Amino acid sequence: MRNGLQGYSFAFVFLLVAGIGLADEKLAERSTLKHQVTGLFSKDRIPDLQKTMQKLPDIELVKIDFDTSEAEFRYDAGKLFPNATPDQIVEQFDNLLRNASRHTFGIKPICKTPREKLMLVEIPVVGLDCKACCLAAYEAIYKLEGVERATASFKDGLVTAWIDSEKTDRTKLEAALKQRNVTLKDGSQ
Repeated sequence: MRNGLQGYSFAFVFLLVAGIGLADEKLAERSTLKHQVTGLFSKDRIPDLQKTMQKLPDIELVKIDFDTSEAEFRYDAGKLFPNATPDQIVEQFDNLLRNASRHTFGIKPICKTPREKLMLVEIPVVGLDCKACCLAAYEAIYKLEGVERATASFKDGLVTAWIDSEKTDRTKLEAALKQRNVTLKDGSQ
């Protein structure tokens, strides 16, 4: 057996090696990028996100950090979003994820406010008895300016938000919840 390649034609070996080179080149084009995930309002949603990502075969979910609502994704931005600016990539990826999840997940850029500057606001609520109710409460507040991360838990009866106190406050969060007919634990709606 000469060079371990007996029985293989030179052309086949060349194509095999060239193919490996192309595969490595394609892997190199795929970057791992971190985005904040919207809709990740409880740990129960992690399997839902994993299942949704299976509908997007060109985007690999690498890692989820529930505590920061961030996830790492691996994809070829140039192939998926040709000629897009970084902001357009986030917008287009958000649209893909929203469509794949029936508008229950999305992405946005990573929070730029330093974590130590964020204030945790916890609002006890009643009546959140399913994922849909939690999603409604979550959606009422996470889109508000100054809200960097939010959760809603029917198990705990609690809506939380990490906010930039220079841009929003507890009163605005409570008003947004009441507008969505979420009952606060003190009985106000």
